[in-house]
Amino acid sequence: MSRGLENGHGQNNAAKRRKISNGSTHSASRTSSIFAPFRTIGLVSPTAVPFTSLPLGKTTFQVTTSVGRCLHTYDLLKGLNLIFLTRPQTPADITATVAWKDRVFAAWGGEAASSDVGVWVFKRGKKVAELERPLRLSESINRLLVFGSWIVGSCSTRIEVWKSATYEHYTTLTPTMSKKAGQGAILSGGICNMPTYLNKAFVGKQDGSLDIWNLSTGKLIYTILPRSTSSGAVTAIEPTPALSLLAIARADGSIILHDILIDKAVLSLNTKVSHPSTITSISFRTDGLGAGDDGSKAGIMATAGTGDGNVTFWDLNDGGRITGILRGAHNPPPSAHGRDSVGINKVEFLPGQDVMLTSGLDNALKSWMFDANSISPTPRILHSRCGHAAPVTRLGFVPSNSDGADTGGKWLMSAGRDQSLWGWSLRRDGQSTELSQGNVRKKARRLGFLGKSLENERSTTLEDLKAPEITNMACSLNRDGGMGASSGGGAVWTNTTSKKGFTDASESNTTSWESVVTGHRGDKYARTWFWGKKKAGRWAFETGDGTEVTSVAVTACGTFALVGSAGGSVSSFNLQSGIQRQKFPSPLTPGQARKLKMSHAAGNDASATGLDGTRKFALGEGRHKRAVTGLMVDGLNRTLISCSLDGKIKFWDFQTGLLQDEIDWSPMASIIASQYYRPSDLVALSCDDLSIRVVDTETKKLVRELWGCLGQISDFCFSNDGRWVVAASMDSVIRVWDLPTGHLVNAVRTESSCTALAFSDTGEFLATAHADNVGINIWNNRTLFTHVPTRLLKEDEVSPAVAPTPSGEHGQGIIDAAFGDEVDEEEHDTGYEELASTEQLSRDMLTLSIVPKSRWQTLLHLDTIRQRNKPKEPPKAPEKAPFFLPSFASAKPPEPIKSEEQDQITFAERSRITKMDRTSTASFFTTALNTASESDDYIPFITHFKILSPSTADIEIRSLNPDELVPFVSALTYQLRSKRDYELVQAWMAVFLRVHGDAVPGNAGLRQALVEWREWQGREGKRLDDLVGFCGGVVGFMRSGRT
Repeated sequence: MSRGLENGHGQNNAAKRRKISNGSTHSASRTSSIFAPFRTIGLVSPTAVPFTSLPLGKTTFQVTTSVGRCLHTYDLLKGLNLIFLTRPQTPADITATVAWKDRVFAAWGGEAASSDVGVWVFKRGKKVAELERPLRLSESINRLLVFGSWIVGSCSTRIEVWKSATYEHYTTLTPTMSKKAGQGAILSGGICNMPTYLNKAFVGKQDGSLDIWNLSTGKLIYTILPRSTSSGAVTAIEPTPALSLLAIARADGSIILHDILIDKAVLSLNTKVSHPSTITSISFRTDGLGAGDDGSKAGIMATAGTGDGNVTFWDLNDGGRITGILRGAHNPPPSAHGRDSVGINKVEFLPGQDVMLTSGLDNALKSWMFDANSISPTPRILHSRCGHAAPVTRLGFVPSNSDGADTGGKWLMSAGRDQSLWGWSLRRDGQSTELSQGNVRKKARRLGFLGKSLENERSTTLEDLKAPEITNMACSLNRDGGMGASSGGGAVWTNTTSKKGFTDASESNTTSWESVVTGHRGDKYARTWFWGKKKAGRWAFETGDGTEVTSVAVTACGTFALVGSAGGSVSSFNLQSGIQRQKFPSPLTPGQARKLKMSHAAGNDASATGLDGTRKFALGEGRHKRAVTGLMVDGLNRTLISCSLDGKIKFWDFQTGLLQDEIDWSPMASIIASQYYRPSDLVALSCDDLSIRVVDTETKKLVRELWGCLGQISDFCFSNDGRWVVAASMDSVIRVWDLPTGHLVNAVRTESSCTALAFSDTGEFLATAHADNVGINIWNNRTLFTHVPTRLLKEDEVSPAVAPTPSGEHGQGIIDAAFGDEVDEEEHDTGYEELASTEQLSRDMLTLSIVPKSRWQTLLHLDTIRQRNKPKEPPKAPEKAPFFLPSFASAKPPEPIKSEEQDQITFAERSRITKMDRTSTASFFTTALNTASESDDYIPFITHFKILSPSTADIEIRSLNPDELVPFVSALTYQLRSKRDYELVQAWMAVFLRVHGDAVPGNAGLRQALVEWREWQGREGKRLDDLVGFCGGVVGFMRSGRT
């Protein structure tokens, strides 16, 4: 075939695909041809920018948080449901926000050197205005304040002022730098205004002083000095409900209630603590309750900081005292970000309400409510909107259950370094939730962790009582009972392995039980979860050798869980009863052990080789010597496949625990992880030599080796149809291999390394998690709605990825563009021109027709089909119409022409009418045939003839007059001489001879045309027979046992 392409001649040569070469690489301008960014999920308040709230009428509040370059707005009345996403995204990360009236102001930029700085104004998620940019402003705006006719932005060394009516820049205020402060930032970021103080702004400084500025005149009015030079910078300022009183917090942990009017400290708090935490947020309760012995007085203040995740409540009456501490309000485990990145960035009482809002560095926004009749001074949780507090390490789409009620691709499971397991809904964001691990706060109170005082060192946090970080997970919903499943009502995560005797599982539903199994870092227990109830399950399965769990799996039926350990043991457990069912290899009974010992003593090898050349393994043989890194079970629960760091893949009998076969790659490679595609019985295994090997479990043969990763493979998966293998490596590249060809067909480079990825069962989405982000990126599979070329990629063609955004801004544009000019996009993405379509690759090749086979076969047997479909009895007269159908005279059939009137038409008139009718009704078939015979170009005629239906083609062949017989045969000979539509020409000629065969003896021209056709027919038929015979001989030789 390739020789025909190269040596083809004539006007029908195939247009070859030519490489576009412009002397420079085009990879820099390319994006992923397969995956388009959709959006980022799991982000609530991941940055240190405090939230801003705004009352909406008298019924609810709207709370706005920053998620990078986008703002999320939540409605408190709707349970903190997301209602707005801002678009477009800001050019740089948002540094400060403030809500005013019906608008939200967002300051961005300035964090990087020589970067732009600006303030945008959003209304209902859309950008409506932009503040005028001050000259020579390169610092980030840390705080925004709007009051009266002023908009104030506080930077590190200057204060910018705008007019709130026109958004015009008014002035720039430059505070003075103290001699002891040195070079660097002057302002600490705290800024506020006070009621009844017109045009006055209060600004905190790094030296602990507080400046009062008149914004109208641009002059510094007064400076409030700290009582000690060692107090540190002003970290928070907030006006109190009492006039002229301002609460000032400094870096030493002290809180001063200062009378601004007389410049005098009224109350000093937290001044004698040995290890104070820095307070960054202060708020006052304004509903007039909470203070005093019975809680009926006003005067409650709440403080919080980034040193810990606690909220402290102060009663300001009678000299001030601590009334309660809300511990662990926002406090991820130290393993999430480190001890310096925990805490609360803002606490705020809603005006006139007994509701408090908090946001922390744990990617959470929470609302708390104070009960009127409660004796506890601390509030209870009202609403919570959270996400992962640390980067995600494991991802997996929840599979469909047996009846399809929970369709695949709707839910995504994720586990992170914050020791949590989350379920994310890709359809409704409000349904996303964390799977409960029990009442952790109640457990902490029982252990006494919530009763320790502030003076003690940092104690165990609430998150430390959670299960350790999840390292692997497996799921099957075929036995999940949904929200109605019985959870047993007992304790969670009970270890049944160490218990002797019968385990009571009567509380379990007879048809549904846990559906998720997870393994944890440094823990010897694999834990179960109820997916439908989104909570922890009943069982904790212990590994057979007491070492750490390194791999878990759940059978397709959802009945059994398998646990592999770091010591090489593999065990199966029943998820309904929690009882261990089998070990791999199966332990020997005393009698079997004695028999095996005697066999070894006699010199007999228990493991031998069978007649078919396969090795037969003895009982109890085949245990892995190193950590088990993958467990897989086929769809019928017949074979268990395990792999390990020892480089071996073992195939076990699932019922007996006997080793059936193994593949040994040691010491060439160690297997790090595995993925199983059950419909095709393919297993993909990542190895420490940076390769991915694919094994067919039926033949137990290596079918593909995929190379190209330049860093350790962090995660990989099959596509939904098993055609692709998608892998992420530590070189920050996501690669896609095509399994049928083994080619690398797509590679994109992300900004940070991808740590986990998952492909949805429906093929719609690819989910990725990255090392520096707590969100989960969702990508669309573009091959579902447009053609995407999948050619072999070179190493220098790795394209940069346009990452998804929380607002989905870039993804929408790319998806819409996919429906545009596909040819231009293909040429841009691949660098190849479009391949011209043709019906014949070369004139030297005999080409069959692309007309459907059923069409020309129907034409050959049309008479038989008509005879078969002929009615067996004459049609019956229709029944009398119902009485309610009216009868009209116009509905009567036309009267037939009387015989007298018909006789009046003369023969000449009848002949003239017939001739005119024949000329006017000549078909396009006849016209094209006559034109082709005159011009000797039969291509238009053949093209028209090929699109006719079988019945129409049969009528046209039967309607040929004697003058059209020779041109018709010449047209078929032309097509046969062109070596095109071979079988179609044979069908046409068969019908022609059957209909017009009696006209051949009396027509010399027709006989000559048929002789020419027979000559070409014999020549092409002989050539076709030779080619088919040669191919058949080659195939027979290759299949022969002698070869």
